[in-house]
Amino acid sequence: MAQPDEPQPPVVPSCPLPSKICDVARSERPRSCCGMAMAGFRTAKYQLPEWHRRNAGVCYEAVTAGERAERGRAEAEQLVKHAAASAQRAQQRSKATLGQRLQDVHFWRMELQKEIMELDSETKLLAAQKLRLERALDATEVPYAVVVDNLECRERRQPPDLVIDEVERQLLKEADLIRDIRDLLKRTIIQAATQIRSNRIQKENCELDWSDKVETYHIDDKCVGYCTDSTNVQFHPSSVKFEENASTPKSWAQFSHDNISRAEQEKLASVQLRSLINSIIRDASEDLRMQRAATAEALDARCRELDEAKLRLEQRLGQILKDIGKEEANIANLKKAIKEKEAHLKVAHTRLYDRSFRPNVELCRDEPQFRLVSEVEEITVFLEALKRKLMESEQNLKNLEETRMKLEKEIAVKANSIFIDRQKCMSYRVQYPVDLEVASYKQ
Repeated sequence: MAQPDEPQPPVVPSCPLPSKICDVARSERPRSCCGMAMAGFRTAKYQLPEWHRRNAGVCYEAVTAGERAERGRAEAEQLVKHAAASAQRAQQRSKATLGQRLQDVHFWRMELQKEIMELDSETKLLAAQKLRLERALDATEVPYAVVVDNLECRERRQPPDLVIDEVERQLLKEADLIRDIRDLLKRTIIQAATQIRSNRIQKENCELDWSDKVETYHIDDKCVGYCTDSTNVQFHPSSVKFEENASTPKSWAQFSHDNISRAEQEKLASVQLRSLINSIIRDASEDLRMQRAATAEALDARCRELDEAKLRLEQRLGQILKDIGKEEANIANLKKAIKEKEAHLKVAHTRLYDRSFRPNVELCRDEPQFRLVSEVEEITVFLEALKRKLMESEQNLKNLEETRMKLEKEIAVKANSIFIDRQKCMSYRVQYPVDLEVASYKQ
């Protein structure tokens, strides 16, 4: 029995033992070799010591279970506190990490936005330069048409003046210069269009990256706002994994850096191309202006030269006309002199003829007869000389007339050349654009 100073075990109501204990109890009791008629009553009962041990065992198990439960409650309480603190710390760390991530996303988003705006502005500036190139190209059509028209007009010069002069060389040089300028402008327009296309492609890439950053920022910002009191949180077990196509922080930052770097390269190329376009238009305008001045100077010098030549021809024609008048008067005088000499010859011939009828001895070779014969010979010599001189004068008059016609033709040719160079070429060149660079800004 228990001592009085020891605590009494709690009273446990009697309950049937499990079948396992009953089986064990039965198996521990020795079987009697006699009294087989009472075997059934003996095996169904316990001994008193067994009953006490049984009660003590149950009480011990109860005490042990209580202690175990108390330790479990203490451990559970400690675990709850630790789990709560750990979860709070993890949530704070995750929130801080998300906040840092938000800063990174915001930084790259702003950098991309800045690059997009700068690239868009640069593309607009390059498009304006491309429009200047197109206007400059259109402005070269008039000078080229003027030069071609000048060359075609000068082809209508008459053969004596159809020469390869300085004006034609300058016009051909001007035509070649305009063709070269037009080819250069066309190539530069194509280059500008290609650069604009590259700018827009890179701008689109940056915009896609920026759009992803904006969406990511909104998602992470929403995630930062989540807490245990949020009403829109729920379990998503399948999300606790890394996607196969997920990027790393290094590759993520490198992707945006590469986009910005390529945008900077395109922007730099665009700026250089704009500077090149300014230089091309300025140099082309200056070259065209200088060549235009050289051609105009050659035309002006040629017109002065033609004027001087025409003036000299006109002066020579005036002198030839005077010579023709004098020669005609000389021919008239020669004819008059021949006619007078023929009259004298007729008189001498008549005298000789009449004297040939003198009778008999009167037909004498006297002094008058010799004088008349000498007179006939002398007049005949003069007549032949006068007739030769008349022929020479008539030939000279013919030559003078031919010279007059040549001079008149040359004067007409010079007048035609002057009309072509001064009235056709120089007057048409007034439509020439003053400055190609200025024309590139006109609407």
